[in-house]
Amino acid sequence: MREEIQKMQPMPGERSWMSTHNTNWREGDSKSARADPQDMLRSCSRRIEPPPSLPRYMANSVEPGSNAPNFKLPNANEGSGQAMVSLSDSIGDNGGVIMFTCNHCPYVVGSEPRIEQIAQKARENGMGFIGINSNDPVKYESDSWDNMVKRASKGMSYPYLHDEDQKVAVSYGAERTPEFYLVSSSGKVVYRGRMDDSPRDPSHVSNTDLSDAIDELLKRENISNSRTESIGCSIKWKM
Repeated sequence: MREEIQKMQPMPGERSWMSTHNTNWREGDSKSARADPQDMLRSCSRRIEPPPSLPRYMANSVEPGSNAPNFKLPNANEGSGQAMVSLSDSIGDNGGVIMFTCNHCPYVVGSEPRIEQIAQKARENGMGFIGINSNDPVKYESDSWDNMVKRASKGMSYPYLHDEDQKVAVSYGAERTPEFYLVSSSGKVVYRGRMDDSPRDPSHVSNTDLSDAIDELLKRENISNSRTESIGCSIKWKM
């Protein structure tokens, strides 16, 4: 059952950036009103970016239960996957993970070791794993194709795809980096949101949402918490 904990009114054309989904909150948890002020400060600092400014034509977004939109994108990682990678290439016998990511965001950088662990877990269990960079390289040169190639060459174990015209991000309704979509073997999205609740600091992780969803998918169970709010930097749109 979803439990609304807080809801801010979004600006016109924007979505609320605060979580309105089940976070397993209980009275007495560290997130309660009696939480230590320093813990509350650390928690608030996890979401420093304002609500992402979404393209006006992004009327819909892909939510759990929807079919994952198809794509075919160039791969900047010569060491993993083909030169062009499609949705079907990204889904294994037991499903796949689609991650919207980038090079510069501190939430991505702080999560990289855990992202690699999730990618390895996916592969070991017959699942695909890919990253998609949709950021405007004019605004952030670090997210250019050449810099994607450089980043991929530094030990990245999965295909790193370039969504140059941002059509894939729009079709998925992606908002932030990192943001994850867990897809079943039939191509249906079964989980969308964050990897865990502390992307920049692993010592403060208390909920491993994506890993838990993967475990449930592998057991052919219903995903108990299929939607969480991603925590990270807004995608840099070309407008």
